[in-house]
Amino acid sequence: MSVSVDPVLYEGRPAQPREPAEERCYDALDALGVAYRRVDHEAAFTIEACAAVEAVLGAPICKNLFLTNRQQTEFFLLLMPGRKPFKTKYLSAQIGSARLSFASPEHMRALLGLEPGSVSVLGLLNDRERRVHLLVDAALLQDEWLGCHPCRNTSTLRIAMHDVTERILPHLGYAPTVVTLPDSPE
Repeated sequence: MSVSVDPVLYEGRPAQPREPAEERCYDALDALGVAYRRVDHEAAFTIEACAAVEAVLGAPICKNLFLTNRQQTEFFLLLMPGRKPFKTKYLSAQIGSARLSFASPEHMRALLGLEPGSVSVLGLLNDRERRVHLLVDAALLQDEWLGCHPCRNTSTLRIAMHDVTERILPHLGYAPTVVTLPDSPE
């Protein structure tokens, strides 16, 4: 099922104010001098629902998974290509954390200040205690663009990957752990 999309590709932030979490994303990007384009759309909760958004954006949307270990003492934000399947066993072995599962909405709110469906690398703006470990699939780093939500799943941004890796992440104090996940499940 696809979402209804405003077929306009906007440059920069919206003219009308948005919710505070989204505004903080635009403020940070603007302060860093990071150019971005934006598509507005209905709430999107799955990669499959974002096909129309990707078409207008001209970039694939990244899959963002908020994970935790069994004890719920370590938290991970995994960025990976949207169409790539995810199997925890491949990731667990690479990061030395067995029994990964999806973190609860409560942990997501407490650590990233986000609601389910709105997670993205920009949510790390809200991780003031730096409790979330950033993991990035190596394949994603080969893309020219990163498609991600501005902490709200009713807009999607297209940001140059080099701006993410060379400006945004260093500004936030994150050095991602690069992982390699298979293209197809076994």
